[in-house]
Amino acid sequence: MTIKEKVSFVIRTLKELYPTIPIPLDHKDPYTLLIAVLMSAQSTDIRVNKITPLLFAKADNPYDMIKLSVEEIREIIKPVGLSPMKAKGIYGLSKMLVENHNGIVPKEIEILETFPAVGHKTASVVVSQAFGIPAFPVDTHIHRLMYRWGFTNGKNVVQTEKDAKRLFPKELWNDLHLQIIWYGRDYSPARGWDLEKDVITKTIGRKTVLNYYYKSKKARK
Repeated sequence: MTIKEKVSFVIRTLKELYPTIPIPLDHKDPYTLLIAVLMSAQSTDIRVNKITPLLFAKADNPYDMIKLSVEEIREIIKPVGLSPMKAKGIYGLSKMLVENHNGIVPKEIEILETFPAVGHKTASVVVSQAFGIPAFPVDTHIHRLMYRWGFTNGKNVVQTEKDAKRLFPKELWNDLHLQIIWYGRDYSPARGWDLEKDVITKTIGRKTVLNYYYKSKKARK
């Protein structure tokens, strides 16, 4: 298969598996999405979805958020991990939104990246899911699968994002990045991976990845 054929196969298969795409993080507007994505760093979506309702019951907009202290925010979000940094980030970005943006989350990745605790991935998720602007946020699942499928060299997420944007049509980016995440969780995880269930990697996977899988499977027997 050529790269073009492989890309078409991935798009087709993901569309069949995920015709409607669930949004992983619960939110009601761009602000609550921004906070939820920030909180999801090195945590699970399930855990974040349990904690955000507690936080949003007290403050679901930047004006109410800055009425809380960093310490109060931290107490609420402790279970998601990295709470000192995240609490400072939530308070700091809320303050910036109030002071510089009339409390409205901007649509530009470059502006979002100037906020505390907001990196390129978080900014990309927000513009993609809140505003429908084409972006390709790369998380660990996408980074792993793009390498397994032979679409990138796996050196870093910056390169993986470049390759994803080069290979996949722009109008599909927003759906695809979510479909790949769900596929990674459901069929191609980092641990407990069963290649028999992973139809995409089994069909188009990088030869070295497939060989390593079969070799280590043999060794486990």
